Amino acid sequence: MREVTGPLPGPLRGRGATMDPGARFEPTQSEPLDDGWAGDGEAPPVLRTEVTDEHPRTVLSWNRSPDVPFELSLNPYRGCEHGCAYCFARPAHAYMGLSPGLDFESRLFAKVGAAECLRRELARPSHRVAPVALGINTDAYQPIERERRITRAILEVLAETAHPVSIVTKSALVERDLDLLAPMAERGLAQVAISMTTLDRRLSRQLEPRAAAPARRLETVARLSEAGVPVSLLVAPLIPVLTDAELEVLLDAGAAAGAVAAGYVLLRLPREVAPLFEDWLRTYEPLKAEHVLQRLREAHGGRLYDSTFGHRMRGAGPYADLLRQRFRLARRRAGLEGHLVELDCSQFVPPVGGACGGDSAQLDLF
Repeated sequence: MREVTGPLPGPLRGRGATMDPGARFEPTQSEPLDDGWAGDGEAPPVLRTEVTDEHPRTVLSWNRSPDVPFELSLNPYRGCEHGCAYCFARPAHAYMGLSPGLDFESRLFAKVGAAECLRRELARPSHRVAPVALGINTDAYQPIERERRITRAILEVLAETAHPVSIVTKSALVERDLDLLAPMAERGLAQVAISMTTLDRRLSRQLEPRAAAPARRLETVARLSEAGVPVSLLVAPLIPVLTDAELEVLLDAGAAAGAVAAGYVLLRLPREVAPLFEDWLRTYEPLKAEHVLQRLREAHGGRLYDSTFGHRMRGAGPYADLLRQRFRLARRRAGLEGHLVELDCSQFVPPVGGACGGDSAQLDLF
């Protein structure tokens, strides 16, 4: 672990986490010691992003959760430089022996060779075609993708094999790959969801410091739509008190930009995300912090989070029911009641020569 753990002397520029707890599986934990010098005019420490190459043997993951709309997913990276304070994926960094706080957004893992690995998996006779959800745990278009281009290479394989793909992102970088996505969308093979939290630039910079600005995301919706790529607006997360008042405005803005469908997810605070987000609230929104947390408890039976399938995304109770009603009415008014067209799984053609051991290439001789 790095030297800085626990509470920080102040928010770090360009980072979402305001504390750096230790990894929960580590045998030892560090505690900060106040020596009286904190806040004595010293600048916060500079935290640079570190990227470690990872060479996976498999990249496709099958999902059996009944409350998510996909079976198959692929994440090109571990950790996410966007640094969203609320990210539900933060606890996964503990499996790497790293903190779900600053480590999650600054110590990243790039899955080198993911495209070649995907090619081998798609070539297997046992592969069952289902739309690949790209970048679900961490954003496939986070800043390091500009240099690493792992997502781009994966899309090239999916385009070559006519394999359907759906993408969720809050990055404008997805526009780079319109040369692949637009032809795929024309064949019913691609769709994109743009995630929005708020239209407030100040709040967005504090919540999700390295993601695209709200107005830029709406511009991305427009550019994807103009290119013929079906786009949905995902209001995620919807944060009680802090952003829930923007629900109707966000849907109207998404519809005006060209989105054809919409969804929302109530703020999720699994494991370490709860204390991390609470600390963020008390740092940036101290007057609203208790109100936000109380609303979440109302939606989760007195707890900050309930992981039960069917409950974790929307919550229950009067407040959660009110959000559902508001969303339905706002979606109808904005003309976003439709659903994205189901992606076509019938066009898939296994890659030539991609199977482990060259089986596919050998069969092609016949």
